[in-house]
Amino acid sequence: MDIFEMMKEHGHEQIIFNFDKETGIKTIIAIHDSTLGQTFGGVRMVNYASMEEALRDAMRLSRAMTYKCAAAEEDRGGAKAVIWGDPEKDKNESYLRAFGRFVEMLKGRFMTGPDLNLTMKDGSIMARECQYIVGRSREEGGSGSSGITTAYGIYVGLKACAKFLWGDEGLKGKKIAVQGLGAVGGPLLSHLIEAGMEVTATDINEKILQRFHKQYGLKILKSDLIYEADCDIFCPCAVGGILNDQTIPKLKCKCVAGCANNQLEDEERHGKMLQDRRILYAPDFIINAGGVIQVIDEIKGYNPDRLRLKADLIYNRLLHIFEMARQEKILPMEAAIRYAESRIREIHKIKRLYVPK
Repeated sequence: MDIFEMMKEHGHEQIIFNFDKETGIKTIIAIHDSTLGQTFGGVRMVNYASMEEALRDAMRLSRAMTYKCAAAEEDRGGAKAVIWGDPEKDKNESYLRAFGRFVEMLKGRFMTGPDLNLTMKDGSIMARECQYIVGRSREEGGSGSSGITTAYGIYVGLKACAKFLWGDEGLKGKKIAVQGLGAVGGPLLSHLIEAGMEVTATDINEKILQRFHKQYGLKILKSDLIYEADCDIFCPCAVGGILNDQTIPKLKCKCVAGCANNQLEDEERHGKMLQDRRILYAPDFIINAGGVIQVIDEIKGYNPDRLRLKADLIYNRLLHIFEMARQEKILPMEAAIRYAESRIREIHKIKRLYVPK
């Protein structure tokens, strides 16, 4: 593995490996592009099979954060941190505070908050050692769970998908299959039910699945059958890489739109497979930007009204990208990347202007 070649290929500026022998924490911070300003991205804790797997995850997600921030018109660069460990066994106070210290060492170049397998409480512990931790509870002056805003952004994006496909943003009577009922998929359900959609869902946690089934009366399926659900929209809200050679042929939908990051195992090949099957793909970093918008808004000083207005912009942004893809005869993901990169290029032009500190 030539890490420098990987960085060159994907445009990364910096990869930082951190290890603390006392707590045993192993963490990687990947900084992709700081053109737009201070880099931002969540920290997740996963028991990866290898260092290579952890590194690839950090690099892939940090690149997506660059595009997500740029497309959302936020003046932040993209980065990501991963902690390589078992969240059930390894996580404790000293472990989390050690991570906070590693982030503090970067002196604001990187700002982060709790992501997969980490909670707001964990973020609060990290913040005892670091002033660059966001996504904290409202009791502590933060904005609370970003999953709620992400869910709202997904709902707004679903209306844009319906408008592009069927000429009407109304979702009443449309069938949707939701994969994953966690921090985003769960809150999303209320929007879907209120809109009059017919919901089928799955989750690896049977208790969560049964709770939402009882609450909403939705149809439930086993995890491996969700790809074959008869639906208009397939909504991935769990792990990434789920759209691949094995799953795409099973899909019976007209659209894929959900909150999971990096849904396409291979951006170009699997994006083309979806297009060949006439399935519209809503680029993940566009439709799931609500959480990032919320956390960056928290940095400025959390304002719920401003946040809702900014999340509403996902609707027009998606329609613009779909139309761009149609006119230029390219994949929606390629159009989304071009959209984000155009903003980065424009801001890069003014970086030559010296501003005294």
